[in-house]
Amino acid sequence: MKNSHNLNSASFALKTWISIAVLFLLFFSNTLNAQEKSTISGTITDSSNGEELLGASIWISELSSGGITNEYGFYSLTIPNGSYTLSISYIGYETLKKEISLTESFRLNVNLEPESTTLDEVVVTSERKDGNIKSPQMSATSLEIKEIALVPVVFGEQDVIKTIQLLPGIKSSEGGGGFFVRGGSTDQNLILLDEAPVYNASHLLGFFSVFNSDAIKDLTVYKGHIPAEFGGRASSVLDIQMNNGNNKKFNASGGIGLISSRLTIENPIVKDKGSFMISGRRTYLDLFLKASKDEDVRNSVLYFYDLNAKANYKFGEKNRVFISGYFGRDKFGAGDVFGFDWGNTTATFRWNHLFNDRLFSNTTALFSDYNYDVEISGDEGENNGFNITSGIKDVSLKQDFKYFISPTNSLKFGLNGIYHSFIPGEITPDANSNINRSELQEKYAWEAAAYVSDDMEVSEKLNFNFGLRYSWFAQVGPGDIYTYDADGDVETTETYDNGKIVETYGGLEPRAGLTYLLNDESSVKASYGRNRQYLHLVSNSTSGTPIDIWIPSSNNVKPQIADQYALGYYRNFKEDAYESSFEVYYKDMQNQVDYRTGAELIFNENVESQLLFGKGWSYGAEFYFKKNIGKLTGWLSYTWSKTEREFEGIDNGDPYPANWDRTHDLSLVGIYKLNPKWTLSASFVYQTGNAITYPVGKYQVDGETINLYDTRNDNRLPDYHRMDLGATWQLKKTDKFESSLNFSVYNAYGRKNAFLINFQEAENDPNRTEAVKLSLFSFVPSVTYNFKFK
Repeated sequence: MKNSHNLNSASFALKTWISIAVLFLLFFSNTLNAQEKSTISGTITDSSNGEELLGASIWISELSSGGITNEYGFYSLTIPNGSYTLSISYIGYETLKKEISLTESFRLNVNLEPESTTLDEVVVTSERKDGNIKSPQMSATSLEIKEIALVPVVFGEQDVIKTIQLLPGIKSSEGGGGFFVRGGSTDQNLILLDEAPVYNASHLLGFFSVFNSDAIKDLTVYKGHIPAEFGGRASSVLDIQMNNGNNKKFNASGGIGLISSRLTIENPIVKDKGSFMISGRRTYLDLFLKASKDEDVRNSVLYFYDLNAKANYKFGEKNRVFISGYFGRDKFGAGDVFGFDWGNTTATFRWNHLFNDRLFSNTTALFSDYNYDVEISGDEGENNGFNITSGIKDVSLKQDFKYFISPTNSLKFGLNGIYHSFIPGEITPDANSNINRSELQEKYAWEAAAYVSDDMEVSEKLNFNFGLRYSWFAQVGPGDIYTYDADGDVETTETYDNGKIVETYGGLEPRAGLTYLLNDESSVKASYGRNRQYLHLVSNSTSGTPIDIWIPSSNNVKPQIADQYALGYYRNFKEDAYESSFEVYYKDMQNQVDYRTGAELIFNENVESQLLFGKGWSYGAEFYFKKNIGKLTGWLSYTWSKTEREFEGIDNGDPYPANWDRTHDLSLVGIYKLNPKWTLSASFVYQTGNAITYPVGKYQVDGETINLYDTRNDNRLPDYHRMDLGATWQLKKTDKFESSLNFSVYNAYGRKNAFLINFQEAENDPNRTEAVKLSLFSFVPSVTYNFKFK
């Protein structure tokens, strides 16, 4: 009866919000039709390659009003009939002024010309002019790929994940693929590539990300005030869009580095109607291993590859389809003893449709698959080799609408559904192995949501955004479902048939933000948002590893819930050449997950019995200052924060710092255009050491020394700091071809930062324990040759 009641409640809520959205449409349609107004709409694109410009500005001086393009470059303005001057602009492009006489609705597509590069000026922002001041969105940052390309990182590889970790409120983890946002754990970040979720965003155990920058169009990271169309994670959203491909002419670009190379090809399918893009990348560390004198090293494997592909086509003025996919894999093997590979596959199909000049529709079908495979060859002379596989797979469908009510008001609404399949683990023995085949039962779940949000300019000084999302989650059969006692032992077992609902959860997720303009150069902003998370990452590592497993909320595991409050002051200087912001936030987190002492997480049918549940909170202050134009550009970010957890089974219920708690986090990035040939860059990072638990004593059991631990995370790793340097030398630049050399040095002054500290018996005195620091990188130079055929 409980499940039936929850199911009916979810169905009622979905119908309610759809009805509300329809009433909104009918109300505003009738209101606007009663007035003498017409609609001008269209797309704004880059004239050189046909790429749509997200966030381009359309300003009507006579009305002191305007609008911006959506993520597909589409805009719509419904205004009183009359004569106007449109000013259409985008950072890095020539502003276009257009005289119009509006007597009836019509389409106006616009191509903007990229600005010619001047000797003394570099532009490093993709946001529209003064957008950070006037937009009701806060706690969000967009980065341009051209900017990311100049930031020095390890091995000289352009990396979007490493670059966003230089922003305030986002904490990095050297040697790990995860990142932490405002006190949240790594699994609380929703990472989307063309709307498809990516469950493990790292190559080579976190030294690279899976995102090839050559294939990326733009990215936005939301640290708070997450728009209502996004859901499923408690802390942040990283929304990444791939290039559509050049629909004007053939284009090829790439790079050759010390350990990896990449190639991207773009071409029209039909000029101005459709195009495709294919981008591939591969490392060749394995080729260097072949030169080793050690046979085991020569037989080892260490590389990754990835492939991005996308195509789009316009069917008239009102329909356009996009098909995109990502395929990536890591391979690691130690001779004939051990093999390990993992990877992601995503696929996205999108259909854009214009019902009319003001109603924009996007229908999306998605597929995502993350899996790993571990191969153990076994002991020599014995038949005990086997493979372990695990993963998670999603199939989903989304329907989103945007209704342009007026230049000062736009409405978004939609719904989506996801079917999750969890593969916790399967052991497959080798052909002659004595080990028996073993398989943990798969788990299944449904997730659905409906949302509505409204962006409204209430007055010349007040902008407001309100969103409401309803999410619903159900764990379903088939499978055996367990309950556990306080000690984690199985208490009951019940078998569920295919599709039968085991447990359901759901609830409302309100989001709201407002901006009050103090003047043309400054504003104050406030926001609140609630997020529910139904999937959980089970990991013994704070930064995430490829063998971590995802589990659904269940009869034993409740969804995580996060409520975040934020207040900020934004100020620009010298006609937006400089921008700054100061934000404070508080986040309250329910149903957080930690682990029993000595928990067994890998290949455990009863892994839920190893989990503990409690609460957490984080609070902090973030400062951000950015210089957008001139010879010297870049930014300074600083975060002061505190993150704590409280669990009944840990430290007698006393609060303790989370592993990723760091009081101070400072990043400084500078890019200097020395002359037309040389661009120099540098970044400096300083971080308080992570919280860690050191042993307070030791004891012996059967002759084996075991460390004794006391209070959780009562100590700190040494402070972390590092400087990276980069230089780009423009070799050639013509209308048809350009090339450059990029030099970079990671950790330029060779700081041996602590990655791990192990405690072990001293070699010369077994009664004495010594701490041994493990460092990953000391000094890493690299050089990359980049080229582009235009």
